[in-house]
Order: sequence, then structure tokens, then C-alpha cells
Amino acid sequence: MIIVTGASRGLGRAVCDRLIDTGLQVFGLARNIDGLPFPAMACDVGNHDDVKAVARELRKQKANVTGLINVAGVAAMNLAVTTPQATVEKVIRINLIGTIYCCQLLAPLMLRNANGSIINFSTIAVSLGLKGESIYVASKSGVEGFSRSFAREMADFGVKVNCIAPGPIDTALLRGISSEQINKIVAQQIIQKQYTPDAVCDIVELLLDPRSTAITGEVLNVGGA
Repeated sequence: MIIVTGASRGLGRAVCDRLIDTGLQVFGLARNIDGLPFPAMACDVGNHDDVKAVARELRKQKANVTGLINVAGVAAMNLAVTTPQATVEKVIRINLIGTIYCCQLLAPLMLRNANGSIINFSTIAVSLGLKGESIYVASKSGVEGFSRSFAREMADFGVKVNCIAPGPIDTALLRGISSEQINKIVAQQIIQKQYTPDAVCDIVELLLDPRSTAITGEVLNVGGA
């Protein structure tokens, strides 16, 4: 079983659909799970009790968990000095604290197999240091640093931990961002191309593949940075 957060829409939903197409069992987590065509549980990843309840339920089911993909996240494009306090706290809580909670409470479900793959989602904005995304970058920089250290903690248990850092991907997350802004970001990538969710799903498949056991503690920037 592969646990996917943010499973109801965007990249999270695309990842779920791809994994199901390849024959893998998916368990989705999202705040709203109405209408999802795969097993799922309502969960706010930034709420410790919610994530703990998921872990308890999967233990009860004796689920054979081999992967955790933390896609759930929110973006905020604004100058740091004009970002409201509520927005700062929301971005840090969901992006960073949510990733930590899921790793803390759900990674232990993989330990009995001495095998597993955790994929945390960052953003290419970290490597590029994008103007107007400092709060978002701060939250995702934390995810990258946490993932590197967590990879060392999980190595003795046969569990690898990596990050995927997409550039602008054609999902609902880009609504409200002008094509001019998107093009400026894409122009800073090594490969100056806007990718689709399929490109990200290809990397997810690579990192879940048992043959990629030598890849851990890495950040893969989609498009290059």
C-alpha cells in the first residue's frame, strides 16, 4: 500500500491515478475525500490527532505499507513583509509540520518490512530563491532539510527518503498566477519547459521502484535548477 497525502486534487490526485494504473494499492489522505474512487481517509496533515488517527486505523487494518508520498501543500506568493500572520502560520503548518507529522507517525508502518520509500514534495523555488515566495520557500526548505536528516534515520531500516521539487506544473495550484510569472520561473530552469503532472509521476515511479535503493537523501528538481 502507498499512502498519498493531498490525494483529492492536483498533483496528489495525479499521483494516485498513476499508481493505480500501474497496479499499486493506494490509500489517499485529504481534507475532503468525497467522491474519491480509491480507499481514503479524511485528514488535515497539519493536525497531529488527524494523522495519528490514520496511523491507528492502518495498524488496525494490518496494512502492508511500502510507500508514503507527502504531496499535500499550499503556496503563497507575496512579499514576506506583506504576508499576513495567518498565511505564514498556515503555510508552515501544512507544508512543513504536516510533512513531519506524516513521517513521524506513518513511516513506522513500513519498518516491519525493512523496505520502503518516502517521497516528500518541495519546490524548485527553494533552489532558485524566487522573489515573492519567501514564506513558501521557507516551509519547503524545512522539508528538504528534514528529509535529508530523516533519510539517515531511516537508512538502517531499509527505508529511503527523497524529495521531488517541481517547477510550475499545470495544476489548480497555478490558478491566479499569470502566464508571464510562470514563464519567468520556467526561464530560470535548466530545461526551460513547463512540465505536466505526468513528468512528476514518472519520478515518483522511479523512487518507488525497488531497484532505486541507492537513491536516498536527494532532492530532484523537475526541470533542473
